[in-house]
Amino acid sequence: MSNRVTVITGASGVLGQALAEAALSRGDIVAAIDHGPAHRPDDSSWMNLGGVDLTDPTATQAAMDAVAERFGGIDHLLNAVGGFVWQTTEGPLQNWDRMHRINLTTVLNACRAALPHLTASTTGRIVNVGALGALQAGNGMGAYAASKAGVHKLTEALADETRALPLTVNAVLPSIIDTPANRADMTDADFSTWVQPQELATVMLFLASDAASGVTGALIPVRGRV
Repeated sequence: MSNRVTVITGASGVLGQALAEAALSRGDIVAAIDHGPAHRPDDSSWMNLGGVDLTDPTATQAAMDAVAERFGGIDHLLNAVGGFVWQTTEGPLQNWDRMHRINLTTVLNACRAALPHLTASTTGRIVNVGALGALQAGNGMGAYAASKAGVHKLTEALADETRALPLTVNAVLPSIIDTPANRADMTDADFSTWVQPQELATVMLFLASDAASGVTGALIPVRGRV
């Protein structure tokens, strides 16, 4: 698995960092894309692309092309970019638009920009992050769930569009990821039941491996003990 070029969006987040460390440990070359600033020096196995607005298709394309130019291509795209807001249906409409842009538009732009490079690879993989909460939305989950449901359907559609190519497209559906932000928002919860970022990263990297070459169009729950 050494020297596969793996692009991680949302690389500065808790899940993104877990993915980056796991990918590096198995010998991947990692390109870290995030809206925030770069957080690790570039070297032969790491490329920082900070300050990238993934809601902007032009900026996203430029970032993917820069990765491919430096490393000679892209083999894997792991979309960890995303966000959450709790609000009922009567809440501000701008939050619906914000969730759509952060959770769905970013993934769409990343997939579209990386696709020419991924299809040139013999081991192309896309792994998106959906949500179990998008299968049955609860109180205050409407905007978030709607945007993540869009990720699910994008994953299925793109997998079908590319089924004749050596490319797989899948998504993981976590329940609650154990992050400092989630702990702060749900102080009374049993954190031990939540999905650890490293556990989710392990599943995503399996899907971005030779062992998962026969899996495409799958939406795989990763619920922990929730």
